[in-house]
Amino acid sequence: MTYAIISLGGKQYRVQEGERLLVDRLPTEEGKTFHPEVLMLGGDGAFELAPKTQVTARVIGSPLGEKIRIGKYRPKSGYRRHTGFRAKLSQIQIESIGGAAKKAAPAKKAEPAATPDEAPAKLVQDYAELTVADIKERSAHWTGEQVDAALEYERAHAKRKGALAALEARKEHLDGS
Repeated sequence: MTYAIISLGGKQYRVQEGERLLVDRLPTEEGKTFHPEVLMLGGDGAFELAPKTQVTARVIGSPLGEKIRIGKYRPKSGYRRHTGFRAKLSQIQIESIGGAAKKAAPAKKAEPAATPDEAPAKLVQDYAELTVADIKERSAHWTGEQVDAALEYERAHAKRKGALAALEARKEHLDGS
């Protein structure tokens, strides 16, 4: 979940894509987009101060805020005055964070998952279910053909860095022996 902290009208707001919020009146016309100043970008446990990314926001409307009643009173003189105030606001919607507005992307054809028939013949049984730690541990007992088959599988399907490193180290060990 990506979020950004933006600055508008001297105030800071934490926003996410698709979110709508009321801010002080902006000079931008209704229906137009603008790019507010981005102070921070965060999400998934990481954040970045002063990022180079942009936040795109669209002005949806220009409503008035709730009426605030103001009363003045001086005791013992009969002085009473009442007035009201409604803030001029702009309603904005966050279109995108960190790039162009999201549009419907053409559907990609998903590659079918590797089946045992497609896996290399010398690959260890149930290799796809092994964790990186299991691969590091068990590869010490594999033959050169099994290590080659596992490397081929990792490069084509899983692309796990830890598994690739362990298998390449084992292959160097076998080649050096």
